[in-house]
Amino acid sequence: MKALHFGAGNIGRGFIGKLLSDSGIHVTFADVNDSVIDLLNQQQGYDVKIVSEQESKIEHVAPVDGINSKNSERIIEKFNQVDLVTTAVGPNVLEIISATLADALKARFAAGNKHYLNIIACENMVRGTSYLKEKVRSHLAAEYHTALEQYIGFVDSAVDRIVPPVAPNADNPLLVTVEEFSEWIVDQTQFKGEIPKIAGMELTDNLMAFVERKLFTLNTGHAVTAYLGKLKGHRLVREAIEDEAIKQQVRSVMQESGAVLIRRYGFEQEKHFAYIEKILKRFANPYLPDDVDRVGREPIRKLSMNDRLVKPLLGTIEYGLPHLVLCKAVAAALRYQNENDPQAIELQAFIADNGVQAAIEKYTGLGDREVIRRIIADYQQL
Repeated sequence: MKALHFGAGNIGRGFIGKLLSDSGIHVTFADVNDSVIDLLNQQQGYDVKIVSEQESKIEHVAPVDGINSKNSERIIEKFNQVDLVTTAVGPNVLEIISATLADALKARFAAGNKHYLNIIACENMVRGTSYLKEKVRSHLAAEYHTALEQYIGFVDSAVDRIVPPVAPNADNPLLVTVEEFSEWIVDQTQFKGEIPKIAGMELTDNLMAFVERKLFTLNTGHAVTAYLGKLKGHRLVREAIEDEAIKQQVRSVMQESGAVLIRRYGFEQEKHFAYIEKILKRFANPYLPDDVDRVGREPIRKLSMNDRLVKPLLGTIEYGLPHLVLCKAVAAALRYQNENDPQAIELQAFIADNGVQAAIEKYTGLGDREVIRRIIADYQQL
């Protein structure tokens, strides 16, 4: 079996690419970074450093190769040869690559290729693959839509693994560091043809329960740790979560968001709260020097209605549940400043020109007057 994976960065190599290769699938990475692609082609493999709280180990991933994703001819040629396409490019890049995917699918159909192909976007995004399908479909004439539905599976997934950027290793430039924990859950109802057997890929027919569990827990907690840590002058996530006042607020915010999951999906409270404690330990992993600015970047996206702060807050409003710490989390995100982050710059400029209430209404979509007043009060206190 062969796979084409878009995104040869840390997550692509350290998470999805490794799981595929470990299951005997030959992986071709597509990326715009020529130096990484050249190294992949020269070495035909790379190392992954896996770290737990107690130890670290290095595992080798091979064989692999690479293609520059701007080389449309090579991408189209490869599309006609693979059984699986995956991505780890970031939500904002999915739309950019959708035109290339559409051209590749047209060529695949024109060649009479009637083998099933499954596409899985492995992004920090709710139903990211369904979003990608909409964008790909928009680039295809109606004559291709029947073949698209018949032969191409667009499979939504939920992914969870902390892969922080680390300083390049001059002696091993493709080395990537990842935490030991990983979770890749896919919607088994969306596959076309036989479901590939990939160790570490879990199947479910209730994906949204796991998408929201990850979004409301890891993503919510990670972002809040970053925003509160930044406000108190911490540089690393680990430093922030070791601040007992921040740790307690992060635990509380995940308990508030967790109450939504318990009500919505019937999760057992004791097990979910144990899951929260496991995540707190992951944030404190001394071998993962994750920067608060990396985790907190793109605050406008993270403040949107379907993302990690406002979506669980809306759930608490829906079910009449407590949300005091979630309101403070939104306020902390509104306070986030980073001169190297265009979204942070835009957000602070808008607040300076229009006020925080206008920013809440514009970027979060919240309409509950009492909740907005609570966020404004927290913002002023922070």
